Amino acid sequence: MDLVVCCQEMPKPGQTITAESASEICGGKGANQAVGAAMVGGQVRMIGRVGSDAFADRLHANLAKHNVDCSTVATTADCTSGLAVITVESSGQNSILVVPGANGKVSVSDVQDHREVIACADVLMLQLEIPTPSVIAAIRIAKQYNVRCILDPAPVARDWTDELLDVDLVCPNETEAAAITGIEINTIEDARSAALQLQSRGAKNVAVTMGEKGTVLLDGETFHHVAPTPIQPVDSTAAGDAFASALAVEWARTSNLLQATRFASIAGALAATKFGAQQSLANRIEIDALRIQTCHK
Repeated sequence: MDLVVCCQEMPKPGQTITAESASEICGGKGANQAVGAAMVGGQVRMIGRVGSDAFADRLHANLAKHNVDCSTVATTADCTSGLAVITVESSGQNSILVVPGANGKVSVSDVQDHREVIACADVLMLQLEIPTPSVIAAIRIAKQYNVRCILDPAPVARDWTDELLDVDLVCPNETEAAAITGIEINTIEDARSAALQLQSRGAKNVAVTMGEKGTVLLDGETFHHVAPTPIQPVDSTAAGDAFASALAVEWARTSNLLQATRFASIAGALAATKFGAQQSLANRIEIDALRIQTCHK
């Protein structure tokens, strides 16, 4: 669950400020991406856990409302559901504190118990809000069954290992790419350098998102720069999740990674124009409409 607080500016250490509003919004990177993928036409099944708190039923119901199969989302007794405290300032920028809760209880056994679910998928979409060994177990199963695998490496794990890069695509934002590679990313060239390093460490393809600077895509041996979609940002909270989920579905549909990245870039931009996480995610009609509008300018 996302607890979102809106304010004029982020408080400094030791400072107390008065916020403008607070909201409870269904979120979580895995759930955001599951809902985002369903909204652009994907048939989605989610593997994960919720807690035994008051948020659990709301989180389940929200997934079901968006046509996400959550029959493989288990309940962990005596545990909170995953929780994020999000501060959004008036510029649209945000800062996020994540409490793993039940997400931290998703085990290697949970993943292995659902081997057949992964084996039957067209794409496996992964994030790092569950334990690293569980993510690696899922990557190995996907590889065994030749299932295309995408990793959104957020939040970057403290126990990072390059086994996480044994995927078909890794799609960090510039901050995450810098944390993994040690390369400070301020320019397109910096992003290219980071992408090359990530590929040399295991990823087949790399997409580094850079907000208003667009996306740098390393598609095999070829670089592309996908220009940003002009928007007026309101809240960037789920922009990365919108990008990743739209890319996963479009890549599965077309097998054209550049086309999928362009589609995903528009999805990410649209998410940043609305407040909240899942409520800001766009459907295919909205994405196509903005794509056509942008092309005609």
